[in-house]
Amino acid sequence: MAAAMLVACVFVAPVAVGQAAPAVIDPVTLAAGIGVGICSSVIPYVCDQLAMARMARSTYALLVALLPATATVIGMVALRQLPSLAELAGVGLVVLSVALHRELRPPPPAAVKTALSQKGKTKCDT
Repeated sequence: MAAAMLVACVFVAPVAVGQAAPAVIDPVTLAAGIGVGICSSVIPYVCDQLAMARMARSTYALLVALLPATATVIGMVALRQLPSLAELAGVGLVVLSVALHRELRPPPPAAVKTALSQKGKTKCDT
């Protein structure tokens, strides 16, 4: 990522300075650009981090897997964009893969099972 930013800075920035100058000089356009950057990157990232801290892993994974389906529905309703069959199949496969995924956990050792089954029981030697 750092290398890509360096290449963009060295090769793209000099070419784009002339085209970007009017936007940087106009305070309204500059504020709009900053607002779009914050709303499209910072706020979703912070919300993701807060959700991961408060939800179970499986719930969070399911909600993230539903994002393509949600975006498809919003695109159809708000923008009147109809996806192709291949795009619908891709969204369906992403949702299906998360729905079918099961986390494999090794079974606990026998000693741990015994200790857990004895928890809460008292032993009386009288």
